[in-house]
Amino acid sequence: MRLYTIEYDGQECVAVAQGKDQNLILLDSLGICVKDMNELITRFTELEHKIKKSLEEYAAKSLSTDEYRVLAPIPVPMQDVICLGVNYNEHIKETAPLADFTDKTDAVYFSKRVNRSNDPGGRIPVYAHVDSLDYEVELGVVLKEDAFGISVSEADKYILGYTIINDVSARNIQLKHKQWYRGKSLDGYTPMGPCIVTADEIGDAHNLAIECYVNDEKRQNSNTSYMITTVEEAISELSQGMTLKAGTIIATGTPGGVAMGMKTPKFLKNGDVVRCCIENIGELENKVGE
Repeated sequence: MRLYTIEYDGQECVAVAQGKDQNLILLDSLGICVKDMNELITRFTELEHKIKKSLEEYAAKSLSTDEYRVLAPIPVPMQDVICLGVNYNEHIKETAPLADFTDKTDAVYFSKRVNRSNDPGGRIPVYAHVDSLDYEVELGVVLKEDAFGISVSEADKYILGYTIINDVSARNIQLKHKQWYRGKSLDGYTPMGPCIVTADEIGDAHNLAIECYVNDEKRQNSNTSYMITTVEEAISELSQGMTLKAGTIIATGTPGGVAMGMKTPKFLKNGDVVRCCIENIGELENKVGE
């Protein structure tokens, strides 16, 4: 299934589609009422079978594309997004002159404040104090159950599904403070979407093409098979001594090709269009500026 948050008839609603090219159906029209995506996530284990059965049995009216606007699947995350840093070797190499992680032996974790996720089609703000705006396409993971002290082999049972995250970054702020939290947490710096694809539909999460384009120029081109720390390894490690609540979002790192890593950096500027693509999920496009 593909789970969406949409703006419909002036309200934020949860909708579902059975496959990649299927029309959206309001969850309410299937007789399943949740106030938002966060409630669906925390009740997903309880509701999954009912949703699937309802899609098969009920002739619910699907929506035409002119009736709604797609929003970020999780507009207001319940907690900060957990991020893996430098989780692809090419990204380690390209950023080594500025932050050398070539000898790292363990995963690097940090968090990203998200007051509200940026929608597909939303604008990435331009701030006067940011002079080096960068993009990072990442596979996002959403948990459906609380996880604590779990093994790597158990981790997949806690995954609801996957989405696309653009980990927009203000590099000058990131380097100024010598840590990443503030430079990645400005309002509008977490485009997410277009949907959550449930784990059973995604296929192998560690064999997905992952790309980013700026004004149709391909900047990042890799595969999730090149992750250093896998999704399951990250979930297991993070859960040792720390409860990962249902609804936890983990951004799994970006491959090489970011602007900061270029010999002559090509940072984002007003009017640029950033398009992040991950196989079996779709595309997430945002324009820079007002």
